[in-house]
Amino acid sequence: MKLTTQTDYALRTLMYLATRSTRANVADVATLYGISINHVAKVVNLLARGGYIRSTRGIGGGIELAQHPSEIRLGEVIEKIEGDLHLLSCVGEDRSCAIDAFCKLKGVLAEAERVQRAYLDTITLADVAPSRRQLDRVD
Repeated sequence: MKLTTQTDYALRTLMYLATRSTRANVADVATLYGISINHVAKVVNLLARGGYIRSTRGIGGGIELAQHPSEIRLGEVIEKIEGDLHLLSCVGEDRSCAIDAFCKLKGVLAEAERVQRAYLDTITLADVAPSRRQLDRVD
């Protein structure tokens, strides 16, 4: 599986917010990682719709986690941002090719997907978030 840049930015945004005890802003995240404010704003919108962060507009506004980092499972976030995670389209469909009825590869790939997702669901944001001190040292 190869994740999209959007998922990469979403995970990095969550990691950043996990180190903060107060609200941050999109520009802070974009500056730290050297990425476009527009890209961060797009993933913030997706993360807010997914219930992972709260976004408050106006003076004193900003972004913050909506859940404790230990409650945010990476597998769930990745699936929510990525959508279809199938290694091949046939894994998620029935009768998608001529050999579907007896194809052993489809079962192997389905099991690989299941194992990968099960593993990612054991990992929380708290497990992968850096410390505030580590992020503060990044130039």
